[in-house]
Amino acid sequence: MAYYYPEPSRTFSEYLLVPGYTSPDCIPANVNLRTPLTKFRKGEEEPAISLNIPMVSAIMQSVSGTDLAIALAKEGGISFIYGSQSIEDEAAMVAKVKGYKAGFVVSDSNLRPDNTLADVLALVEEKGHSTIAVTDDGTANGKLLGVVTGRDYRVSRMTTNEKVADFMTPLEKLVTAPDTTSLKVANDIIWDNKLNSLPIIDAEGHLCYFVFRKDYSQHKDNPQEVLDSEKRYLVGAGINTLDYKERVPALVEAGVDVLCIDSSEGYSCWQKMTIDFIREKYGDTVKVGAGNVVDREG
Repeated sequence: MAYYYPEPSRTFSEYLLVPGYTSPDCIPANVNLRTPLTKFRKGEEEPAISLNIPMVSAIMQSVSGTDLAIALAKEGGISFIYGSQSIEDEAAMVAKVKGYKAGFVVSDSNLRPDNTLADVLALVEEKGHSTIAVTDDGTANGKLLGVVTGRDYRVSRMTTNEKVADFMTPLEKLVTAPDTTSLKVANDIIWDNKLNSLPIIDAEGHLCYFVFRKDYSQHKDNPQEVLDSEKRYLVGAGINTLDYKERVPALVEAGVDVLCIDSSEGYSCWQKMTIDFIREKYGDTVKVGAGNVVDREG
């Protein structure tokens, strides 16, 4: 049933900002646009998630993909990956954003020593990364045997069936660091040894992470970037009230920082059921927003 509001309507053009006094403190360097994204209790100093600029991108296929999510996080905002796609595809997009920038990066380009140059070229084409870890089992956490970069091979002077073991830089020639190394110390090692990457290995010699010189440089170029506790970009994701029992766990596993129920009407039992599921399964560790609402009751 329609409801008539007797109060007069207003438009934005009816409101004007009256200029105030400009003091010596009114300079750009003193402007702080830090904005809480999630609510927090009175007395708490910081919310769970804050942005450095008050900008969030819409949960739309034509807007919030991985490229915008990375670009906006660099500037201090956050994107919400659109949920109008398969669960697997949305989770993959979240994982791509989380893996793009990190202080300690889990290697996504890995081969065995018996792989060939053809495998190297195919992996570089697929992943877009030039640093490939060579492990005993070809996984990101296998025992590190060496590293292949663009400096280890020349396509014009080699055959594509040459074994990785024959041209990789072997472990004994690499500078590595133990898994107890802090990010600051890792960056110092990179600079002191003029490295582009530093493998981080555990006591048994298994690869844990890489630390890259370019990540340090990118942080200096983007001081407002928003990062999680592991120095990865923040990213959100949209969910619906239909397949949330399958979609939410997949997104959480992918590393999503915050969820938002993507709906034109928030005043519904379906949104409450979705939130109840998240709270029962994850407590307050998974942050979620709901909406849209147009009045206090809704």
